[in-house]
Amino acid sequence: MRKESMNRFKKMFLAEKRKILFNHKVLREDFSVNADDRFDEIDQATTDVEQSMRMRLNNRETLYLKKIDESLERIEEGTFGLCESCEEDIGLKRLEARPTATLCVSCKEEQERKEVHTAAGLAHKSLGESFSKKYA
Repeated sequence: MRKESMNRFKKMFLAEKRKILFNHKVLREDFSVNADDRFDEIDQATTDVEQSMRMRLNNRETLYLKKIDESLERIEEGTFGLCESCEEDIGLKRLEARPTATLCVSCKEEQERKEVHTAAGLAHKSLGESFSKKYA
């Protein structure tokens, strides 16, 4: 991958990281629940749903932040844009569509075909790979 493309992705990842870290700060401040918000069962249920959604968003952003950090590491190592499986170029169009991609289209399709036929295909994707393996 050309150096100018790597620099463009690095800038994009750093901007995304700043945005996520700012959102985490805002979400943490929003997690506090006022006693006034819990007048009756409906208020309690609404507050619980809102808090659950905030936690879910926080978890998704945490996983995305981890992928961004891994991508920044690969940029520093000079391996960004190379498929982890076949070590071929991932392709600029794929990286533009999914900047944190670690597999080329062919290897990703092969991985997805294998997942359909194994128990790994049933694992919840949003939990993250290490969490899913630990509790599978």
